[in-house]
Amino acid sequence: MRRPDTHQTIDALWREEMPKIVGGLMRVVRDLHLAEELAQDALVAALETWPRTGVPDNPGAWLMTTARRRGIDRLRHSRMADTHHAALVHAIEQAQRDAEARAEAVRDGAIDDDVLRLVFVACHPVLSGAARVALTLRLIGGLTTDEIARAFLLPEATIAQRIVRAKRTLARSGAPFEVPAREALPERLGSVLQVIYLVFNEGHAASSGDDWARRDLCAEAVRLGRVLAGLLPGEAEVHGLLALMELQASRLAARTDADGAPVLLPDQDRGLWDRALIDAGLASLARAATVRGAASPAAYELQAAIAACHARAARAEDTDWPRIVAAYDRLLALDGSPVVALNRAVAVGMADGPAAALPLVEALMQAPELAEYHLLPGVRGDLLAKLARHTEAAHAFDHAAALARNPREQGWLAQRAAACRAAAARG
Repeated sequence: MRRPDTHQTIDALWREEMPKIVGGLMRVVRDLHLAEELAQDALVAALETWPRTGVPDNPGAWLMTTARRRGIDRLRHSRMADTHHAALVHAIEQAQRDAEARAEAVRDGAIDDDVLRLVFVACHPVLSGAARVALTLRLIGGLTTDEIARAFLLPEATIAQRIVRAKRTLARSGAPFEVPAREALPERLGSVLQVIYLVFNEGHAASSGDDWARRDLCAEAVRLGRVLAGLLPGEAEVHGLLALMELQASRLAARTDADGAPVLLPDQDRGLWDRALIDAGLASLARAATVRGAASPAAYELQAAIAACHARAARAEDTDWPRIVAAYDRLLALDGSPVVALNRAVAVGMADGPAAALPLVEALMQAPELAEYHLLPGVRGDLLAKLARHTEAAHAFDHAAALARNPREQGWLAQRAAACRAAAARG
């Protein structure tokens, strides 16, 4: 008798097992497209079989074995059978024999190595940033092309083309299926962390669409961060990024009101913050510091330390803003980006008042990198409003609304502009 939750179980298991299966197959066949096709064959077999027979005790091993067998059958019956195909068949058969000799093959350390290799393949520097994000969500996140397209509000065909082109680019480049050598790891790991954080940021403050936040994307990015932390426990910045995402994700339920409009951090109901995620984030931050030792903290750990200051404050007025400014000073020395400078200016405004922050913000108005960044005039408008310069503030909020792409933010900024005009009219 079919169990009604079988397909949901398969979906959850597939997202967990897919990277292991594709990575294990990739190690043998050295062809990303073929490895993914064989993994998909195993998924189809599970969807056909498990509703009748039930989920096996070791579903990962079942899926891997099925994928290998489908690969052998496909290659043996291929019209293009040649010496290369025969070698692949032999390699798959040998891999299957090796797996059968180990009762827990799917859970051993080699599988973890395969997943780690797959992470670095999906985030290879030869790919564009957009391609890395799409391929990471596909191969490591287990999302379908349609799910990725809906997540980024793009046509499915666009995402499909990105993934196909990414695979072709990897094939043409001859990118090795391996974890980079120790001396090359910082550069390559930086790309991996950047992709995961891009996914998180798109969920944390969606650039378009009807919702200001996308919890599903945030959850997926946190899951990927936890996978990476498990695979690279000795890398401090991996734990730093995970801490940052966990701490920021802890505030998601409080970032919008009942109508979906944004709620600024000082106005959020802290009772809605997720204490379990806060505890997890603080633990990840502590691990980053332990792993780092006497070395200076890097960018993600510093950002996580700033998020931790907010998490530890029971009330908005308890926030240690001078400590946050000091952390931004260190971050600005590392990064030097105008966005970090803008965030530091916000912290200065909270620590020392809007009059101290406004010159810092206005100095950034000429930064070409921020010409289309709606938060810059938004921050300026907020500081002007606090200084009772309401007419100027209204113009700043109008500018911010014109630059914003998310309808929720556009409406919220327009409301701020209207409120400032009303205040100016009252004198």
